Amino acid sequence: MKKFKSQKKSNKIKVLFYVLMFLLSFNATMKLCLKDNGQSTEGVISIFLEDLLNNDNIIFSSLSAKIGEPKEMIYNSLNKIVNKDNLSVFSNIEDDDFNYEEEKTNYIEDPNPIEVNEPIVYIYNSHQTEEYSSNNPLDYSIKPNVMIASYVMKEYFNNNGIPAIVETANIKDFLTSNGLKYNKSYVASRYYIEQALEKNDSIKYLIDLHRDSATIDKTLYEQDGKSYARILFVVGMDHEGHESNLNLATKLNEMIKDKYPGISRGISKKSGSNVNGIYNQDLSPNAMLIEIGGVDNEIEQVYNTINAISEVITEYIKGDMDGE
Repeated sequence: MKKFKSQKKSNKIKVLFYVLMFLLSFNATMKLCLKDNGQSTEGVISIFLEDLLNNDNIIFSSLSAKIGEPKEMIYNSLNKIVNKDNLSVFSNIEDDDFNYEEEKTNYIEDPNPIEVNEPIVYIYNSHQTEEYSSNNPLDYSIKPNVMIASYVMKEYFNNNGIPAIVETANIKDFLTSNGLKYNKSYVASRYYIEQALEKNDSIKYLIDLHRDSATIDKTLYEQDGKSYARILFVVGMDHEGHESNLNLATKLNEMIKDKYPGISRGISKKSGSNVNGIYNQDLSPNAMLIEIGGVDNEIEQVYNTINAISEVITEYIKGDMDGE
């Protein structure tokens, strides 16, 4: 045990030494560049960043694959030198008010993982631990959260001829490993969306499932003896092409109202300085953000709703594919 602690201490000293050497070397290089070229510190850093972000930089590409989003890693390493707001690479990063530390649930593994070839639908949760009431947890031994809704939706799609996958990467782990605050959840989900689209060019629909913060008086609906968690479509209006996302939400909302009147709370259009306004919907004309129920809904109500709206979305997708 003593030997292990000593070795661990020695490793820490080595790491500190290498970090110190890097900082000294960087400082010396900066001074030489400024002296030889007569450039400002800001100018030299701009060139440095531009070189790092170059797709041909093999070393940096290799590092970014292991560490995470390159632009975030650059900012984390240089945030004492560069003002984040001045970096154009951060133009697509948006804040949100979600805090993982306030949620009691954890990441939930897929209870029924299956291999899906050429998926059409990509389901994910930017806020993976948004939780529902635990008054009636069915067969789940943990407090249910919105990830369960994603797994139920995936099974419905696959059982009805629509190849679908769920993003199983841990959003909270991504944020922690990249030194990002929890209100950067859409940065993390964007990273995984882009990876999924690059890996599967068959993906045509993106569905981000959330749980709303609204209370039971706004999120409970009963029909034919069944209780449902009401839904709300959210459309970000602060990006080019939002018309396509709004058009899709409008069509689905009308279809759901026809089959299950009362389940939908409508469409919330988000724009302005105090909201996200994008929600990664700029990545696809067929991107959706759907709030499923609220904090007081039970998982059985969520389950009933997922089956209802999945039925409608399946009908829409099949009609859309037939029309191509």
